[in-house]
Amino acid sequence: MAPDAAAGTSTAEEIRGTAHGTAPVPLSVLDLVTVGAGRTATDAVRTSVDIARLAERRGFHRYWVAEHHSMPGVASSSPAVILAHLAAHTDRIRLGSGGVMLPNHAPLVIAEQFGTLEAMAPGRVDLGLGRAPGTDGATAAALRRTDRLNEGADDFPQQLAELIRFLDDDFPDGHPYRRIHAVPGPVQATSPGGVQSAHRPPVWLLGSSGFSARLAGTLGLPFAFAHHFSAQNTIPALDLYRESFRPSAVLDAPYALIGVSALATDDEKEARRQVLAAALNMVRLRTGRPGLVPTPEEAEAYDFSPMEQEFVQSWNSNVIHGTADEVRAGLDDLRKRTGADELMLTANAHGGDVRLRSYELIADAYGLPAPA
Repeated sequence: MAPDAAAGTSTAEEIRGTAHGTAPVPLSVLDLVTVGAGRTATDAVRTSVDIARLAERRGFHRYWVAEHHSMPGVASSSPAVILAHLAAHTDRIRLGSGGVMLPNHAPLVIAEQFGTLEAMAPGRVDLGLGRAPGTDGATAAALRRTDRLNEGADDFPQQLAELIRFLDDDFPDGHPYRRIHAVPGPVQATSPGGVQSAHRPPVWLLGSSGFSARLAGTLGLPFAFAHHFSAQNTIPALDLYRESFRPSAVLDAPYALIGVSALATDDEKEARRQVLAAALNMVRLRTGRPGLVPTPEEAEAYDFSPMEQEFVQSWNSNVIHGTADEVRAGLDDLRKRTGADELMLTANAHGGDVRLRSYELIADAYGLPAPA
């Protein structure tokens, strides 16, 4: 079992956001740094900067980047690198991983990376952790240098415990890592002349099933659930998290956000075109043909098989899309059904301009602060 997950100086105020305008809960952004056909990774990163700046101006609470590998249409294989770039282009919005797939990495490396991010953007970095590979089995084996992939997932609680020890610099006497320190980190405050803050990023657990929900509750950690690709498990997982929750030094009550696919456009027909293209991208991914996100025109011309049509219908039933008012109504309903404390929106579309416009329309629909 992990040590006291609240040993660091992260606070509940950093975790719990503030709702703005008429939004029922804080709104945040999940970014996959999407690359569309005819676009480059450079284009995708520039779009991420534009969206992060918009999100900051309009009062979104946090901006997370997901870790995925070997997917041409997703340029977020290195969340810490993307987050460092976003930190240089923003001033206030929280930045974090949604998430780092911990079994792919040595815990010390993640502690070092996020200690560095904390030094770049003090007091506004989140460390979201998952136990899935974020890719297919072969790529996971290449990342981890082992074919024993289940072992990594099964060892997640132990990896988490080790990471938290590194973040807090509190391995007990006699531990083989007692004299190893994650730098930047708390050890600098105890060195001669040290003035380093002992603060470290809040740790979140991410999941799409009950495992991380129960673990997050047991440790008194905030929990993020991937509703956008595991909608059928959302309410059971949130119930399990709340039932398992034990107060910690950071949280005295559960705090759960859910990731939601949401795309708002100026007219409903365009929303349908955009989500069809995103669904075609998922069809290709699920059938071993990952590629760049296709254009709406390519998706409209594509000859979907009956099985693919069934998948598209099922997938898009969990994408809240349409006009701004329709998306707002869908988000409000989802929040009521799940009781989520925060909604983290991900806009999947071919064009960066479409994604940027979607967040702007949703901000307007909820009356979020207007840009200066």
